[in-house]
Amino acid sequence: MTIKLGFVVAEFNRDITYMMEIEAREHARFLGAEVTETFYVPGAYDMPLAIKKLLNEGNVDAVVTIGCVIEGATQHDEIVVQHAARKIIDLSLEYDKPVSLGISGPGMTRMEATERIDYAKRAVESAVKMVQRLG
Repeated sequence: MTIKLGFVVAEFNRDITYMMEIEAREHARFLGAEVTETFYVPGAYDMPLAIKKLLNEGNVDAVVTIGCVIEGATQHDEIVVQHAARKIIDLSLEYDKPVSLGISGPGMTRMEATERIDYAKRAVESAVKMVQRLG
């Protein structure tokens, strides 16, 4: 059985999330999973609604989030990631399907974000393993 993944990708910091998405797609192919749906959202904070839509439709075995939240002059980055992560976990539990966290940040510079592009690959791996282990 081929594992079907839905991707929810943030467009904010697209230069970085684009590279994350490419790496995630390549790793999904390597693992024998198929990316059947992709939603592009403005930013990490906007992900939960798209995740819920994918889970509601029932056409995916898991959802992979891909985003990058870079530190600014305020604590905005911490608030965004904290609330997005909490809701992502809630949706995973509500729908009984894996939703992996491929969002890098908070508290990192643009250079650090570039060094963490592989977070997307890890998120794909996590989603696939969870589907396999939960049956």
